[in-house]
Amino acid sequence: MKGANRLLTKNLLIMKKTKKAENTLAFDESKTSSRKTIAAMAQKIDELKAENRLVCETAAKTILKSLDLKDNYTFNHSLRVCHYCLVLTQELNLTEEQEYHLQLTALFHDIGKIGTPDAVLNKPTRLSDIEFKIMQRHPVKSYEILKDFKAFEEVAKAVKHHHERYDGRGYPDNLKGEEIPLLARAVLIADTYDAMTSVRVYRKGLPPEVAFNELIEFSGSQFDPGLVKKFIVAMRREQQKDLDSFYIPLIDETIKKDNDAA
Repeated sequence: MKGANRLLTKNLLIMKKTKKAENTLAFDESKTSSRKTIAAMAQKIDELKAENRLVCETAAKTILKSLDLKDNYTFNHSLRVCHYCLVLTQELNLTEEQEYHLQLTALFHDIGKIGTPDAVLNKPTRLSDIEFKIMQRHPVKSYEILKDFKAFEEVAKAVKHHHERYDGRGYPDNLKGEEIPLLARAVLIADTYDAMTSVRVYRKGLPPEVAFNELIEFSGSQFDPGLVKKFIVAMRREQQKDLDSFYIPLIDETIKKDNDAA
């Protein structure tokens, strides 16, 4: 009888161990299956994000072409500003995502000028107070165009604030210092540099060194002083290359430099 009990007990232990092993195997298989499912879901999410970004880029590029038709000078100005911002990134510790957003911000910072009357946009003489107020609306219009693109939320905020001043006296919201998005602070410097050095019908462009001195003079008031120093270092290095063209990755185009432009 005792032998039978011992045998029964042994069998029960074997059954328990077998059951435990089966449960462990089933659990491991379940974990493996769950991991595969999560990985597949993550991959699908990444694919959808990439697809959404591509759709947004395509739409934005179409809008950019509309700007070219509206005002070729502003279109080419935006390409140059993008190039200068890309040069500046050589001195900045930006992530790949931030560099991508900086390209977009530079390309689309003036997209709101599509809604600016030609008489104001192309006026060769000084703007009146009323005309200047009309021109000041373009950053908000740029924001309105981009804000509904989910992939461009950060870019939309940056273009809205690219005319804010470091001392808080800019527009549209009088942001100050580092309240202003980094991308907007960078674009303002590149934007101003191009405005000073490019040739217009009514004036010649300034030499680069003169423009650098202007940026330095207004550092701390209009511009982020740290970014100005890095911009000048990066631009001087770029000028030493003496290239006759520049490349914009986002639109995959090589742009020939204007011989009359700095």
